[in-house]
Amino acid sequence: MSNLFAIAYPDVATAQKVRDELIGLQKQRLIELEDIVVVERRAEDGRIKLHQAVSTTGAGAASGALWGGVIGLLFFMPFLGAAIGGATGAAVGAATDVGVDDAFMRRVGQQLEPGRAAVFALVRRATEDKVVPVVARFGGELIQTSLSHEEEEHLKEIARAAQPAGV
Repeated sequence: MSNLFAIAYPDVATAQKVRDELIGLQKQRLIELEDIVVVERRAEDGRIKLHQAVSTTGAGAASGALWGGVIGLLFFMPFLGAAIGGATGAAVGAATDVGVDDAFMRRVGQQLEPGRAAVFALVRRATEDKVVPVVARFGGELIQTSLSHEEEEHLKEIARAAQPAGV
């Protein structure tokens, strides 16, 4: 079962650094992420912007173009098939929502002060003693989890202990 963590940061740059660190830890097999998104509440207009780590639109377009080209070869029109397949794949990819629900992230993002950002991470598995200290270096405030109250308090204690002085 996956657990959701949403951690607020003072700005988008810090949130993006945390996302990049977590993706790096995933490459080291210290964490297994199902989804990771930076949610920004813009300072200018207070609108919410989601910075998805994986573009389903791009993946859909590439897949659609490939299959459209293959089908187009059957009818001697590979370029037309690739173009139609790419457009269809992009549309399907844009409509696809994987991982954390976008509407939920937007609702939670509305609670952020303008100019602040949060990292939403859907975690399947993590090596707690290796991951928490890396994330704790950046500070942040845990604003949402799917953990029980006791597990959440335990995580906050570990994070406080792992934070460098002055954060």
